[in-house]
Amino acid sequence: MGEVVRVDLGDLGDLGNGEMRACRAGSFEVMVCRVAGALYAIEDLCSHADTTLSDGLLTGHVVTCPLHGAQFDVRDGSHLGPPAYTGVRSFPVTEDEAGGAVEVPATKEVEGGYGTPGGIFRTR
Repeated sequence: MGEVVRVDLGDLGDLGNGEMRACRAGSFEVMVCRVAGALYAIEDLCSHADTTLSDGLLTGHVVTCPLHGAQFDVRDGSHLGPPAYTGVRSFPVTEDEAGGAVEVPATKEVEGGYGTPGGIFRTR
């Protein structure tokens, strides 16, 4: 996977159950949410139409994209059906008395061979 960096998110004590927040973490826009007391972090970009997921609706462990209704599981970033054709990245997130932190790759390399010779090319 390569080098990972830990990015401080500050105090997340005011992030209640069923709430989400957009954060910048290194090269990534990340959506952090709290569900049933646990924190989750996924890339804040719908794999279907490059739309900000943090502007969508969080219901349980499922976030729904506000543009076309694609749904993703915040626990692992997996997509739950069309129109998304692939999931989004998920990231380890922790919280202690000092605040929250997320671990992201040091560089934003394309996963899964998208756009590389012999890889899969994304279409919209």
